[in-house]
Amino acid sequence: MTAIETGRVVAVVGTGTMGQGIAQVALVAGHPVRLHDAMPGRAAEAATALLARLDRLVEKGRLGPAERDAARTRLRPATHLSELADAALVVEAVLEDLTVKRALFAALEDIVGDDCVLATNTSSLSVTAVAGGLRRPGRSVGLHFFNPAPLLPLVEVVGGFATDPQVVQDAYDTVLAWGKTPVRSEDTPGFIVNRIARPFYAEALRVYEEGGADAATIDAVLRESGGFRMGPFALTDLIGQDVNESVTRSVWEAFSYDQKFTPSLAQRRLVESGRLGRKSGRGWFPYGEGTEGPAAPHTAAPAAAPASVSVYGDLFAADVLPELIAEAGIGVVREKSPDADRPGWIELPGGTRLFLSDGSAADNADLPVIHFDLALDYRTATRIALAPASRVDEASLAQAVGLFQALGKDVSVIADVPGMIVSRTVAMLVDFALDARARGVATGEAVDTAMRLGVNYPRGPVEWGAELGARWVLTALELLHDEYPTGRYAPSQALRRLAAALEDDAS
Repeated sequence: MTAIETGRVVAVVGTGTMGQGIAQVALVAGHPVRLHDAMPGRAAEAATALLARLDRLVEKGRLGPAERDAARTRLRPATHLSELADAALVVEAVLEDLTVKRALFAALEDIVGDDCVLATNTSSLSVTAVAGGLRRPGRSVGLHFFNPAPLLPLVEVVGGFATDPQVVQDAYDTVLAWGKTPVRSEDTPGFIVNRIARPFYAEALRVYEEGGADAATIDAVLRESGGFRMGPFALTDLIGQDVNESVTRSVWEAFSYDQKFTPSLAQRRLVESGRLGRKSGRGWFPYGEGTEGPAAPHTAAPAAAPASVSVYGDLFAADVLPELIAEAGIGVVREKSPDADRPGWIELPGGTRLFLSDGSAADNADLPVIHFDLALDYRTATRIALAPASRVDEASLAQAVGLFQALGKDVSVIADVPGMIVSRTVAMLVDFALDARARGVATGEAVDTAMRLGVNYPRGPVEWGAELGARWVLTALELLHDEYPTGRYAPSQALRRLAAALEDDAS
């Protein structure tokens, strides 16, 4: 272990919510902590607030009174930067502005010792750029905590282009000693989480902009079918529309305006109108006194299930559905697919076919087709989305709705958007994750850990891709690319090569 010893001072500059949270983590871990803020009096106010939080931890039994009393003696607000001279580690959590951060680091370099590590908590700026003005940039590192820092375990440890590898290791070991779960990331735009998470927001916004479904329904489908803890519209309301849009725009610009990262015009208009989410009282949904919260998702009225269905071929990720249908008392007739290499389907008595969404539009077929969306687990999912082709009659659609209702699912009928909601979102997340791994941003294990712990994904995207199969993900993106030939859905080389390698191994 090369963690910074607990007897050495950790300083935090910037005493907003994040700064206070980082200070609390270091303080509870046993370090003397110095708090500094450029605004007069803010550091003292932050110290008082931090001590009050320690009192609440004692009341809840999460911290002993003796530990609390010892922590009190180790905490000190610092009026001037010069009071941080003895720090072994300084973590800045100031305004997300490159000029401000570089000026702070330059001032600190004239104050602290040569062995002091200078860490930035930036979420979207380049760690290399933040340290670019230092005489000794090797001492700089990114420590990206997630809010609230005392509760969320993940910390992205980011080495800049000039960072000394030993500094990265020391920072990693220090965060680990603090009881956090560190993951290493290269200094790429958005690091791991903010890079790979873009499609979770972007695809939902794209479906909304295309008129596929309303915000509440998209959120419900991603939660209740996709297994995500929060839907993207409610989550961005919580984060702040301005903050989320700014990160998206920053990553897009850093990637030279790559189509894969293009911001949403609908979200831009929301920001311009001042509807920033919970903090302003309204975002995608209304908040505050007298409001009922997010609108209810579209849920189909009860319908009768068919007496029996026919199942042709392999349903791949949905292969448990025939079992669930049979358990619901509906007859299942197994039929051989005319083409074993093509996706199978569920056929209703009138001939309408139900396919797992594959990236294409249902209307592309020359027969009545209804697409159903991907689920994390079809057995436990509580909602399923259906997208009927225009040639599907109302009676057949009602049968499809009744079929999934008989399985205990709420059903949301959405417009025929290619890839629907969960399928296109997960396919993009997997591709982004594989691309990041191939480019050396982080290991696959680090990617999955970061996405599960940093943004509470139900499954790491690398693992999810392995379960779905590289060929399924590749096909979904190729079909989406055919529908939208802008480059946004063009599969990465990493995905193409993985799919080819797996096919070679199977042959």
